[in-house]
Amino acid sequence: MHQHKELSEGRWNTFNFFTQMANIGSEVIRALRWQDKNKVNSQLAAERALELLDLSIDDPKNHTSNRLRELYLLREFITDSLFFGNQYKSSYKSWENYFNAFTYVANKI
Repeated sequence: MHQHKELSEGRWNTFNFFTQMANIGSEVIRALRWQDKNKVNSQLAAERALELLDLSIDDPKNHTSNRLRELYLLREFITDSLFFGNQYKSSYKSWENYFNAFTYVANKI
């Protein structure tokens, strides 16, 4: 069951890579903000982030070796950070810095 039904039906693929990443970042940041306040909301935001990330992985325009590598590594880091104890030691600030670059570019194009 998709939380982003309209996006999963093909609309996501109309977004450029930077917009996709900025939207994924919004959900990751939302999940982190809720982590200590409301576990259910945090979990739902984390699941939405992974759903959007999977849609990006499935998007044919992202099927270059460098982009796919980045997306798969991002999936590993998000999963570690939000579900498995954060062994990679990601921080709120590191996530914010990473995704802010995509948001900046997405807003410029």
